[in-house]
Parts: sequence; C-alpha cells; structure tokens
Amino acid sequence: MPTILTFYEFDEKYKQQIREIAPDYELKTVKAKEATAKQIREAEILVGWNRDLEQEAVGSDNLKWVQSWSAGVDYFPMDRFEEKSVSLTTSGGVHAIPISEHIFAVLLAMTRNLDGNIRSQVRGKWEKGEAHNGLYGEIHGRTLVVVGTGHIGRATARVAKAFGMTTIGVRHSGRSEEHFDEMYKTDGIEEAFAKGDVIVNILPLTDETRHFFNRDSFAYMKRGAIYITVGRGPSTDTDALIEALDSGRLSGAALDVFEQEPLPEDHPLWKREDVILTPHVAGNTDHYDERAAEIFVDNLRAYVRGETLPRNLVDYSKKY
Repeated sequence: MPTILTFYEFDEKYKQQIREIAPDYELKTVKAKEATAKQIREAEILVGWNRDLEQEAVGSDNLKWVQSWSAGVDYFPMDRFEEKSVSLTTSGGVHAIPISEHIFAVLLAMTRNLDGNIRSQVRGKWEKGEAHNGLYGEIHGRTLVVVGTGHIGRATARVAKAFGMTTIGVRHSGRSEEHFDEMYKTDGIEEAFAKGDVIVNILPLTDETRHFFNRDSFAYMKRGAIYITVGRGPSTDTDALIEALDSGRLSGAALDVFEQEPLPEDHPLWKREDVILTPHVAGNTDHYDERAAEIFVDNLRAYVRGETLPRNLVDYSKKY
C-alpha cells in the first residue's frame, strides 16, 4: 500500500477527508525529528520536510510529491526534484492574513510612535517623543509600494486601500492586479520607489532576488521612507540598509527576517530606536495548520485523479 508520510498531526476532520479521498493509501504520522530513513524511502507523498534526511528523500524511487508546510521553498533540493519528476507544492496563502496584519501593525506603530511610547513606558518616563518621520503621522493618503504581489502582497494592498493609501506593486511580469493603483516590472523600481512613502519587501529567495534591496535600491527611495521586510532575509543587504538609515534616506525600518537568523546578540540593529525587530514571526497564526491542511487536501484530491496539482505547485524554472 502506498504511503502518505506526514510530519504534522492532521485534525481528525482532515484525516477523515484524506481517507475518503485516498482510500488506497496509508497515512502515517511521525514527528520530523523521529522519522527514519526507511519511512522516508517508502513514502510516495511527503508532508513536511526533514533536512537531515534529504538524501533519503531525493534518492527514493517511491517519492512523487512533497507538500511543504511553509510558503518558502528556497531550502528544498529543487534541481534534484526536477530530475526525478518529484512535484513540490507550498503552503502559500496561509500567511496572507497574519503577515498583512503584521505589516500594518508595525507600520502603524512607527507612524504613531507606539514603539517609542513603549520604550518610554519601560523606562517609566512621560515622553511624547517623535515618530520616525519627525512627527506623529498618518498612513492615510500615503503611497505604499509592495514588492512581491502574491497572496500576501495582494492582501496587503487590499488593507492599504481601506486605510486610504495609494498602492503600487512591483512584480516580474508587470501584470496589473486587483487592489493596486499601479504596477511596475522589477526593472522599474527606480520610478516606483521614488513614489513610495512605505516600501514593503515580500520577495521569495531566488538567485535574482538575493540582495535585491541593496545600495542602489535604497538610493532610489524617497527620503524619509519606511522600509518593511517580511519576505526572505537574504533579499536585503543589511549593511546597505544600515547605511540608508544612518544617512536619513530611510526614517525607519521594520524587520521580521534577516540574513542571519537568529540575529546575533551583538548586532547593531538591536540598539537602533528607528528599527522594529521581530524574530521571524510575522506569519505565525493559530489558524496555520488548518489552512495548510486545506491546501494539502485540495492537492491530494487532484493527485489521486492524476491531475495537475492545483494549489501552489512550484515552477522549478523560477524556483518558486
């Protein structure tokens, strides 16, 4: 009997759906750290990933499909998967609500100086202080530039419109998208960034996006802009970011992802009062497993029918 090996405990509701959709498959649940090489080699469908057993997975003749429990897939051996015709799907879309809410949480904190007020509270001081742009500001009427217009980017633009913001998107194709007032190709960032009061980085990590935000990118930005990154840490050149903050090109930044994680305790970013740091938690939500399970079940239904997986199938030529 072919095996579905999952490193995540499905709710009974989804277990029942899996049994009904794939009655000829055995569903095995094991913690990733407790999985054996034999279990990996026997699996036809793998839900989750264990990097320590990567060689067993790519060396298996049984493996046909891997469902990632994360949206990012830059750590998967995609070249080997492509060689062996192993499909890879992601949990993209799971993060759209929590990350878009996180973006506005930090943006409002910086605009309304909540982060400064919290620091004053910790010190026990009545200090009104100033926001990152020198005044207590508003996001209404400002321009938000979103780089990466997938599930998260579209959700972010939708929320931005509710706040009365102008929205600009940047994507590889330049194709227009709902909730965006304008759309630019990636080679048009100089013009796009010059319009932005807030620049949001939601890029996946590929060879093309590594250090996409570099000295040139920050130089294109409007003076006093706010930079928010929730995509992949290596898409930002940290040294260039610090230079942009020091020069005043940026009035502030909110960073959830970093080139090196965990961020070293002696890193200069920790001490900056113009930066909000969060430890890669923007996508965390109590709805995560439920949404990821729904993606898997939809894909499984197509898989057993021999159809193309409909949700978040990775294009190996693009690496996402």
